[in-house]
Amino acid sequence: MRILMLTLIAPYPPDSGPKIKTYNVLQYLCERHEVTLVSLVRNEQERAHAESLRRICRDVYTVPFQRSRWKDARFLLKSALTGESFILSRDASPELHQLLRHLTAREHFDIIHADQLNMAPFAVDVPGGARIIDQHNAVWTIVARMAARSDLIRRIGLQIEARRLRRAEARLCARFDGMLAVSEPDYAFLKLAAADAGVALPPTAIIPIAIDARSEAPVQRHSAPDTILSMATMFWPPNVDGVLWFAREVWPLVRQAVPQARVALVGSRPPETVRQLAADPAIEVPGYVADPRPYLERTAALIVPVHAGGGMRVKILEALARGLPIVSTTIGYEGIDLTPGEHLLVGDTPQAFAEALIRLLRDPELGRRLAAQGRRVAEERYDWRVVCPAIDHLYATALQRANSLPAGQR
Repeated sequence: MRILMLTLIAPYPPDSGPKIKTYNVLQYLCERHEVTLVSLVRNEQERAHAESLRRICRDVYTVPFQRSRWKDARFLLKSALTGESFILSRDASPELHQLLRHLTAREHFDIIHADQLNMAPFAVDVPGGARIIDQHNAVWTIVARMAARSDLIRRIGLQIEARRLRRAEARLCARFDGMLAVSEPDYAFLKLAAADAGVALPPTAIIPIAIDARSEAPVQRHSAPDTILSMATMFWPPNVDGVLWFAREVWPLVRQAVPQARVALVGSRPPETVRQLAADPAIEVPGYVADPRPYLERTAALIVPVHAGGGMRVKILEALARGLPIVSTTIGYEGIDLTPGEHLLVGDTPQAFAEALIRLLRDPELGRRLAAQGRRVAEERYDWRVVCPAIDHLYATALQRANSLPAGQR
């Protein structure tokens, strides 16, 4: 089949959660179909990364795009005046619409695959065989959860956006011929939004985020590792919220029990609130690290202290594949088929989270046991070779549905 795939960001190199998810789907599709990739890019480096994907794609097109505070302010004002979702309106790109009109006028694509909700407005009216929305998460739940953890003024604004986005997300998804969801919880949240909006979701395949587990060699960790590691993009608000919660409420309890313990907060673009944590000599905030192996080797536990978010945390899947022990909140491992105490440790309060970390710092053998069992889960359930074949079945179902509908109903 000929597939037109639209991405919010060039999915290469696969060095963050959304890029890893998209790259592995793209890699699978390119092995079996002719894929034309269209991606928004923010700078020359991203454009070059997208161009490098010509080695697997039939063709690659890029569209320059830039967010800014000025543009965000303009779209916030527009949202206030029109009642439209800010998140769905801020990525408007007339250039991308024009490119898609040109491409689809020139040739027929069997599948139009919109990767992430932000790309859905560009794909929903593009002519083709069938249109697919690939939902990395139920986006409205992320906003709602952030609202619950914010101060009064910010909470009110986020609650308004969550309500607007909830309706808009459901109605937009309903206009597609097929949908990918990454987990049962996300699909349940999307169905709830659809019921409230009075629409029906299209045929849906629940296909978890996939990684290249079989190619990832387990890390040879130190025999008595002493470092608590966070690896997360620091420009994503739920990650910042989680790291600050850990540093302020969990870390003092751990440090009191295990004075020799250390913390490494690895991740690109940490804000000032996170950089200031390095005032504690036991906390390191290196930012983006091209080769994280030295940190991985001394890791006693990878932490996922998030209290807001949606979808699946790719950092957990990668930690499983790398053979790292994990301590997470319940929301942190939401959507991943893991058993607390067997594959990871879980804590939702500062005390429970700290106790899990103290156990791993004091008992390296427990960490090795959790890591070995987690590695098996990654290979058997979350490798892209196991997960991605279900996409072809959804494509076939969506094409059959699209072909059965009168033109005016699409």
